[in-house]
Amino acid sequence: MTGSAGAAARRGRPGEGQRGPAGARAVDRTAGRRIIERVDLSERLERLPDRPGVYLYRDAKGQVIYVGKAASLRSRVRSYFQASRARDAKTDALVEQVADLEVIVTANELEAMILESNLVKRHRPRYNIILRDDKHYPFLKLTTNETFPKLVVARRVQKDGASYYGPFYPATAMRETLRLVRELFPLRTCSITIDGKAERPCLQYYIHRCKAPCTGWETREGYAGTVAEVEAFLDGRADDLVQRLTADMEQAALEEKYERAAVVRDRIQALNTVRERQKIISTDQEDQDLVGLARQGSEACVQIFFVRRGRLLGRESFFLDRLTGVPDGEILSAFLRQFYAKNVEPPREVLLSTDVPEAELTGQWLAQRRGGRVDLAVPQRGRKRELVAMAEENAALALQTHLLARSSRRQVVAEELRRALGLPEPPHRIEGFDISNTQGSEAVGSMVVWEAGEMKKDDYKRFKIRTVPAADDFAMMTEVLRRRYGKALEDGGPLPDLILVDGGRGQLNVGIRVLEELGLDYLPIVGLAKKAEEVYHPGSLQPLTLDLASPALQTLQKIRDEAHRFAITYHKKLRSKRTIQSVLDQIPGVGPAVRTSLLRELGSARRVREASVAELAAVPKVTPKLAQRIHAFFHPPAPGDETLAPGRAEASSSGDGEAVATEAVSAEPRSGEKALSLHPPAISAKHA
Repeated sequence: MTGSAGAAARRGRPGEGQRGPAGARAVDRTAGRRIIERVDLSERLERLPDRPGVYLYRDAKGQVIYVGKAASLRSRVRSYFQASRARDAKTDALVEQVADLEVIVTANELEAMILESNLVKRHRPRYNIILRDDKHYPFLKLTTNETFPKLVVARRVQKDGASYYGPFYPATAMRETLRLVRELFPLRTCSITIDGKAERPCLQYYIHRCKAPCTGWETREGYAGTVAEVEAFLDGRADDLVQRLTADMEQAALEEKYERAAVVRDRIQALNTVRERQKIISTDQEDQDLVGLARQGSEACVQIFFVRRGRLLGRESFFLDRLTGVPDGEILSAFLRQFYAKNVEPPREVLLSTDVPEAELTGQWLAQRRGGRVDLAVPQRGRKRELVAMAEENAALALQTHLLARSSRRQVVAEELRRALGLPEPPHRIEGFDISNTQGSEAVGSMVVWEAGEMKKDDYKRFKIRTVPAADDFAMMTEVLRRRYGKALEDGGPLPDLILVDGGRGQLNVGIRVLEELGLDYLPIVGLAKKAEEVYHPGSLQPLTLDLASPALQTLQKIRDEAHRFAITYHKKLRSKRTIQSVLDQIPGVGPAVRTSLLRELGSARRVREASVAELAAVPKVTPKLAQRIHAFFHPPAPGDETLAPGRAEASSSGDGEAVATEAVSAEPRSGEKALSLHPPAISAKHA
């Protein structure tokens, strides 16, 4: 079951729509101009099914801003819009942004949880708790599906008959393990086919890293013994392996094979070193993950310890932000669902620092991921409580270090900017501007904001140039700055500590004039030119040349590049819309209403081009005959196919490479008649 926005109410600037008790504004930007629609969700809320599933909230731009699951979609979704619900700032902000909703029914809650996890991973909604971690934990693959296996790195587990070990946390543990295996066990590393007929071995044989099965100098049985030792090592059965190697060393010594005994001795010492690094957590050889949470303000750190066979193999820290008003249990629940959604197999037991909502359901999902039972527990006393407390303590230390490092970095950057640019105080907020246009067409401006050491995307603004008809970057920059700071003076909005314009002396002078006109000449402003990365400053005739490794220059470059990206993205979007609209408008029978209907129903210009006749005919306001005409317009006959049915649109190629639409009234003349062919003026059909 899905929902869609209602009919357009009126046009205007963003923010002018009206809102009902369970309504929201929606913006349809597919038709070249912003259409403000009033969407009343009341009727759709009444029709919601009383079944488990997933719900998605979208904002006025059509972007997914929240994904949730529910045992009853009807009860859960409607609760957001009830006046009697418990108030909190995050939910209030979410409901204020909701312009549309979509629900997907599932068979049960477990399916809903799996679907929710996948959708959160795909859309990364701003109001969901997002694990900002793009690590892919690697595996080691022992190619036991080959006669002479080798050990290689794998990113994914496949059903190919090989043996996989891991994932490794962190990846450095994998590299260390691979290095040790290659030092301790003479496995081959080559990719050739082993048939025992090679004339001579490679270098690995001479440095004692391989026994050259390629030449037949090592038998299949002898190589299989080495593989068995590698499997024991990777399985964590190092104790048994050490005992067996010790017996081999003593036997070699008795037989006076001292060189062999020395090699085995070195292996035993290396294995003992590895065992000593792995702190013994439990004597019961349990597989556990210890998950501890620490919070400070709106930020949190989750630290997870990986215990396998009673030994601590590694740990990882994950930092989350924007958590004001979110309970600890919800944070851990979101963490578990996102972390184990990767190629990470849960252990038999997961120990948590606090209870999570729907623990039984989460346990079922983890058990499905593992292929066996998984217990979620919050220990209150004893040895397990001490282990979780250790994870919590380390999480608190990691969060403190993270915040201090970030704060220190911010202070260093701000102080460096103050010193390099001669500012009265370290800047807290910097606003960067850029212009993008193609020979004056679809000209736009952008403003990005750097605040407290980070890009603040919520404050970004974009401007469609209104008063400059030609390609004049200086005039365009003048308009953008006047609109931005004129509006700030009217509304009492925030002013920056530093203004950065993309360009050299000319753009800087434009900015200085605008600030003087508005009485804001006390605001510091600089220009950053791309070519030589020179900083133009009002107080200096010559540009400042900062060290390329300077934190100040790197910060200015980051702001400048982000302003450029934001401007050019908007410019390309407008240009693409204009192109497809001009193309659709040239198809006979396609007017503004049909064009809007096509783009709204199919979602994009590309889908209009790729749609079949049946899909086009299913769009409101599009008749079957018009659907055929639109399809023929975008799918001209193959070259050489000049015979067309009467009345069918024919597309040929003009000299400049654009498609030219013509219409053949009759392909062949009747008896006694002259051939009649109408060729109207060429119609440009440049594809968006």
